Amino acid sequence: MTDILMPALSPTMEEGVLAKWHVKVGDVVSAGDVIAEIETDKATMEVEAVDEGEVTDILVAEGTEGVKVNTPIARLKEEGGAAAPKPAAKAEEAPKAAAAPAEAPKVAAPTAPAAPKSASGERIFASPLARRIAAQNGVDLKSIKGTGPHGRIVKRDVEGAPKGAAQPAAATTTAATTGIAPRQALSLAQMGIPDGSYDLIPLDGMKKAVARRMVDSIQNVPHFPLFIDCEIDQLMAVRAKVNKMLEPQGIKVSVNDFVIKAAAMALKMVPEANASYTPEGIAMHHNADVSMAVAIDGGLITPIIKKAETKGLAQIATESKDLAKRARERKLKPEEFQGGTFSVSNLGMFGIKQFTSIINEPQGCIMSVGAGEQRPVVKDGQIVPATVMTVTLTCDHRVVDGATGARFLQAFKPLIEDPVAMLA
Repeated sequence: MTDILMPALSPTMEEGVLAKWHVKVGDVVSAGDVIAEIETDKATMEVEAVDEGEVTDILVAEGTEGVKVNTPIARLKEEGGAAAPKPAAKAEEAPKAAAAPAEAPKVAAPTAPAAPKSASGERIFASPLARRIAAQNGVDLKSIKGTGPHGRIVKRDVEGAPKGAAQPAAATTTAATTGIAPRQALSLAQMGIPDGSYDLIPLDGMKKAVARRMVDSIQNVPHFPLFIDCEIDQLMAVRAKVNKMLEPQGIKVSVNDFVIKAAAMALKMVPEANASYTPEGIAMHHNADVSMAVAIDGGLITPIIKKAETKGLAQIATESKDLAKRARERKLKPEEFQGGTFSVSNLGMFGIKQFTSIINEPQGCIMSVGAGEQRPVVKDGQIVPATVMTVTLTCDHRVVDGATGARFLQAFKPLIEDPVAMLA
């Protein structure tokens, strides 16, 4: 028998909602068949079977919320395997005249080992059966390339792998090893706000994930901001002309699309800003994969324009519109919002003049874009009006120091002020 576990469909997922089953008890499934739909903190995803067999038990009902990752949600009898014994009848269902049998000694059922992680901390995807066989044979899953759906390690991969001692799990950092106890959260009542004076809205999965990631980022990453003002009168004029040309195609380019394109080109000019910190060294990214912040019900998500430096404004506009629409519908695939090498957050449409964003780990920078507004500027000794947009670059000082961040902004500013260079 094989337990089907609640999968971790994103690196930040700890629990989810089992939205819908596509199978029932008695169904026979093959590897790759869609068996369920899971609502994560970011999207609704389909779950595929990773082994072949007959569904013998549905352990978690449709609509169940707060299902923890790696919790058994169903049970599968492998081809040729024996079916699990039926559970004993409940005591209240037994005939009253029958004597109660002596309680059998409890034996812990074998479970799959916890999902292993690679040296970089990423979860290694393997079926429960593959993990059990690996643990029994001392096989190190980090040395195996999976042949199952989406690269998942399955039974056949482990059975053919050389045996040997698996690597021990890394020790967990605790207060005992660091000497620093975690901060205990105080209730509102302890902070002077009486119970009953407010309405409490429970945190959903997305709120919890965003809160956890932002706290981790602000605690672990040494942030510092750099500010620059950009005059965008030429950008607005060019945008009007571009949109008139693209109108027959139904494409409309936004200011944010220009910002994404300019940021991608600047990242190629200053590749040191297109980098991430890792314990092993600084990762210099080959492409400018620009994440754009999109507000959705209950939180924030950052879909990615991949290889933005290679794409024209029309393509960026089309992709950004599609990604934002599917983000709000929670229909993005994990690879469409996980990763990215640089982020852009734009609150200009809300009239926000200037703000500083928290870095989206593991990226080295995030750009905050304010509203374009008429301001007095000095040109040739004369005070004249100009449309000015303030941009803030928040940097991870482990990766991007002040000089590198300044060089990036020096490359970005002329592109956004004279966008004809982006059309070449």
